[in-house]
Amino acid sequence: MSAIPFFPYRFFFIYLEPLSALAGAYYAAVHPRDYLNDLRLSDTVIKPVVPAVTTQMNMALLQLANLYLLFALNEHLVLSSAPPMRTWRRLLFCLLIADFGHLATMAPLGAEVFWKVWEWNAMVWGSIGFVYLGASMRVSFLCGLGLQK
Repeated sequence: MSAIPFFPYRFFFIYLEPLSALAGAYYAAVHPRDYLNDLRLSDTVIKPVVPAVTTQMNMALLQLANLYLLFALNEHLVLSSAPPMRTWRRLLFCLLIADFGHLATMAPLGAEVFWKVWEWNAMVWGSIGFVYLGASMRVSFLCGLGLQK
């Protein structure tokens, strides 16, 4: 069998994270107004509510949903069919770079968004908390933690 253990790596990268990305794709494509309204800290922080989703905003969210779908399929299909460690390392390195890019997209909410976990709603938990988890898993994997030598 593979040198890559099912738990935590195979479970997280082949199943859990792709399912999470599919959820993000669904939310961005099917509930665009809610998706945009939830990109903020908790309800205790007053933020303007998106009055309407313009055609351009909807197009951008559909493109985002398409990228989430690509992310989910790419991660699941490549990692579940490619046992070589080199393939895993290369793909997870690329996704780690994407994690940093994704976190950077949250910066307009202010620096406090990255650490005020008590003010996170479900969307921010997904956009920051789950990305922290994914990036930590990728760093652990790339450093060889829990892998056979």
